[in-house]
Amino acid sequence: MLSAMSPRTDALTTVQRYYAAFNAADWEGMLALLTDDVRHDINEGPTQTGKDAFRHFLAKMDAHYREQARDLTVLANDEGNRAAAEFTIHGEYLRTDDGLPEAQGQTYVLPVGAFLELRGGQIARVTNYYNLADWSRQVGDHPANDPQKSN
Repeated sequence: MLSAMSPRTDALTTVQRYYAAFNAADWEGMLALLTDDVRHDINEGPTQTGKDAFRHFLAKMDAHYREQARDLTVLANDEGNRAAAEFTIHGEYLRTDDGLPEAQGQTYVLPVGAFLELRGGQIARVTNYYNLADWSRQVGDHPANDPQKSN
C-alpha cells in the first residue's frame, strides 16, 4: 500500500497509524499494519513471530493494562525500511499479570523507545524498550501501594 510519497514519508505514516490504532485500542487496525511474519521483541521477554502471536500478546495486554502512547516522535530512514519511535506510556495496571506485583488499579508513566523494520509498506519488526524496574517501583510492593504494609 505504498503511495507516491517518499519511502521515508510512507514509513512515518505507517508507524503513526500504528500508534494511533494502539491509542484507540483498535487491535485489528494495528494487526492490519503488520506483515504476516512480524517479529515482536518483547521488552525483557521472548521474541515472538507472526500475527497470531502478536494478536495473543495484544489480548493479554488488554486484559491486564490500559495504556496510551503520548508525546510520540517518529523517525525513519530515507529508504523507509527502518523507523524509531519515542513516546511516554501512560498506563493503568488493571489485573494482576503472572509473576508481577498485584494489580490494584495503579497508574504508571514510562518513557519508551521502539525500533521498527518495514517491508512492503507494513511493519515487519517491533522492538520495545522501557525500564521494567521503574515500572515495578511505580506499581510494586511498597507502602504507598499496599495498605497492609503502611500500618
